[in-house]
Amino acid sequence: MNATRWQKTGFGVGGLAALAVFFLGIVMLSNATLRGVRLDLTQNKLFTLSAGTREVVAELKEPVNLYFYFSREAASKQSPLLLPYATRVREFLEEVAARSGGKVRLRVIDPQPFSDDEDRAAELGLQALQTGGGDSLYFGLAGTNSTDGRSVIPSFQADREEFLEYDVAKLIHELGTPKKPVVGLVSSLGMEGQFNPMTGQMGEPWPVLTQIQQLFTVRTLTPGFDHVDSDVDVLWIVHPKKLPPKTLYAIDQFVMRGGRVLLFVDPDAGGDTSGADPTNPMAAAGASHASDLEPLLHAWGIDYDPSQVVGDLDLGLEVRTSMQAAPVRHIGILGLHKADMAPKDVATGSLDVINVATAGFLAPRKGATTRFEALLQSSTDAAPLPAARFTGLTDPSSLRDGFKPTGVRYAIAARVTGPAESAYPQGAPADDAAAKDDAAKNGGDQNAVSAAKPASPAPHLAKSRAPINVVVVADTDMLMDYMWVQTRELLGQRFAQAFASNGDFVANLVDNLAGSSALIGIRGRATFSRPFERIEALRRRADDRLRAKVLELQGQLQKTEAKLADLQAKRNDQNSLSLSVEQEEELKRFTAEKARIRKDLRETQRGLDVEIERTETWLKALNIGLVPLGVAVAGFLVLASRRRRQAPTKEAA
Repeated sequence: MNATRWQKTGFGVGGLAALAVFFLGIVMLSNATLRGVRLDLTQNKLFTLSAGTREVVAELKEPVNLYFYFSREAASKQSPLLLPYATRVREFLEEVAARSGGKVRLRVIDPQPFSDDEDRAAELGLQALQTGGGDSLYFGLAGTNSTDGRSVIPSFQADREEFLEYDVAKLIHELGTPKKPVVGLVSSLGMEGQFNPMTGQMGEPWPVLTQIQQLFTVRTLTPGFDHVDSDVDVLWIVHPKKLPPKTLYAIDQFVMRGGRVLLFVDPDAGGDTSGADPTNPMAAAGASHASDLEPLLHAWGIDYDPSQVVGDLDLGLEVRTSMQAAPVRHIGILGLHKADMAPKDVATGSLDVINVATAGFLAPRKGATTRFEALLQSSTDAAPLPAARFTGLTDPSSLRDGFKPTGVRYAIAARVTGPAESAYPQGAPADDAAAKDDAAKNGGDQNAVSAAKPASPAPHLAKSRAPINVVVVADTDMLMDYMWVQTRELLGQRFAQAFASNGDFVANLVDNLAGSSALIGIRGRATFSRPFERIEALRRRADDRLRAKVLELQGQLQKTEAKLADLQAKRNDQNSLSLSVEQEEELKRFTAEKARIRKDLRETQRGLDVEIERTETWLKALNIGLVPLGVAVAGFLVLASRRRRQAPTKEAA
């Protein structure tokens, strides 16, 4: 019998040893054969690269080096809430590197205080976070390429978590294409500085243009151009007025070839000085200050009426018509906030305030093949107003006379993508064809035509080669200084201080459009930290249920404290050196009542969290104990099943 027991024990130990060897073999085999295989079970696929990111990485011609700096020890002491987000960033970068086929080389660095790594982080342009602690806390990403090119994310910000993938993909794209993007500027406004006849000097360039010139190569296109150079990445068109057909055709074909356009139109542009006469202020009263880009807008699937302005009761800002006048709400000058911006678009997702003035509105054209995405919108307390009402307006409050909101949110800026057809399906418009014929026949102007034309004109495209990428903003006033920035002079230097995000909005749009199509296609994703929605719902219900009781007890406490103060005042009164027996009893009663109310108030406030803590405890118990409990139950059922099968065998023996 002992031999049988030892035999069974030996079989059991041998089976466990064989199982352990088998398990180790499976692990080693999976490591060798399933390397790089991952399963993303998160609801929003946070660890799955989007198609745009994979395309950006695939387009790399040579490897790039990424250096992820994170001061773990300093973060655990000074800002422990950063640790989960830092883990999220590191795992995402590791996923990018793993999927790059060796094109992205990642190095994770924990810079210690006063080390070479810390000096290198500062040299690369990373910023130490200010958390109130002693040691520097680095949490950023730097990248280099083989040509000594550098790109950096100085510090990862928690409020940009949903744009983590875009920011990283943009950095990789910049390293892969180090050439500075070229922006072609077409404007009928004096953005580069206008001649001031009163001073006889040229004015300063608009700060928004100066900002773009610092980031990109800006090339001004001469009026009446008839082609766009192939090296232009983005065409920035501001307030187009009376463009000749040849210029419209050049823009059309630029878009059909895959060029990107950032267009600003306006039903009433404050910066339009056409028809102005310094000696006669009323000379420009009859001139039109509207701009349009038909028939191109129609071909791109956009409806726009240059005679209508958006008025908004909710977003209207207060203005002064003179220094002595009181502020008046102007429903044509709007302050847009986060709720009025597209939260998932990289151009607007991180902005706070954008100011616009006498803006128009856009809408998707019925039957269009393009996709229309609103970037900036009015509130529902808005309605169209005739642009003519703003001509010579002296009392902004008069705009509210007869104003009736429609309940519709009007798109002030929109992104349009997708396939589109040319606005000129038959080819170049008549005046272009006539110019070519005249040049060929006469010969005298042939040199002028060839100078304005590319050496070999591109063939006509009736349809877009790839999905178009166009952003249209129905306001040009937002580009002007007074809408978003204050410029001051200090020691002969000019400093611009922004009070709105208008400049960042334009820079984000140009930066986004200047990237590859894959980069443009990357949108904001869900955040890593997800709130407990059930807990938040319980918190709101508990707060609603008990808040009334809290207010009632607080009211009783205030009344009791007032009566106690009155009795104490009588005790200290020289004419009433002592209280009567009844007053002493009343004082004791109010003191006890005060203690009771304060106790009830504490218990009621404590009751706000009881149900929440109970639910959190249950969630923790389920998360921690559910899986082990399930395994134990399954093991118990298997064991019970084996015993039932073995019982008849023993009885037969």
